[in-house]
Amino acid sequence: MRWTHWVNFPVLAIMIWSGLLIYWANGVYTISIFGYTVFKFFPKEFYKYFDLGRHLAEGMAFHFFFMWFFAINGLLYILYTVFSGAWRELVPQKKSFREAWEVVLHDLHIRNTLPPQNKYNAAQRIAYTAIIIMGFGSLVTGLAIYKPVQFHWITSLCGGYHFARILHFALTIGYVLFFVIHIVQVVLAGWNNFRSVISGFEIVQVMSATNTPNIYPTPHSDAAGCDDEPENNPTEA
Repeated sequence: MRWTHWVNFPVLAIMIWSGLLIYWANGVYTISIFGYTVFKFFPKEFYKYFDLGRHLAEGMAFHFFFMWFFAINGLLYILYTVFSGAWRELVPQKKSFREAWEVVLHDLHIRNTLPPQNKYNAAQRIAYTAIIIMGFGSLVTGLAIYKPVQFHWITSLCGGYHFARILHFALTIGYVLFFVIHIVQVVLAGWNNFRSVISGFEIVQVMSATNTPNIYPTPHSDAAGCDDEPENNPTEA
C-alpha cells in the first residue's frame, strides 16, 4: 500500500503536466455568463510563466505512455485492498458522513471533541474511496477521448466526446484539490507523522518503571492513509 501510494505521486504529476500540454493546444474551457467570459482556465500568462509551449505531440506521448503506469499501479492497489481485507477499513460506513462532518469541525477548531479515530477516520474513508472512483473515472474518460471511434461505446456512456473531455478535466481539478488538502493535513499532523508515512512506524517515548525514557517504534495510522502493522508491538509489553 505504501509503495503504490508513493509511485502514484510522480506518475500523477507527469500525467497532469502532460495534460496541460494537451490542453494548451485547444484550451476551450471557460466560465461564461450570457456569452461574457468571466474566467478562463490557464490564460496565456500562465503558460508563458511556466514556459509551456504548444507541444501537443510531446504531451500526448507522455500522457498515453504514463497512463499505463497509472492504471497498473491503481489496479495493484485495488487488488491488494480486496485480497488483504484492507477494504473494510477504507469503505465508508453509514455513520461515516455524519462523523466526517465532525472531523471537519474539529480540524477547523470549531469542535473540541475529537471524532472517533480508528485506522482511518470517517473523512479519510470517504476521501480515499472517492479518489479510487476518480481514478477509474479518469481512465474511462481518458479512453473515450483517446479512441472515440474504436471505443465509441465508452464515449457514448460518458455522454459523448465533448462531455467526456469536460469530465476528464474536472477530475484533474479534483486531484489537485485533493493533493493540496492532503499535504496540508500531513503538515498539520507534524514531522513524526510524515516520517511514519515513509517508514511505517513512528517513534514514541515510553517511561519505564525507573522513570527512564525508552524509545520504541510503534505502528502508526498516518494522515496519508498508509500504515504497516508489525506482529509485535514493544509498547504493549
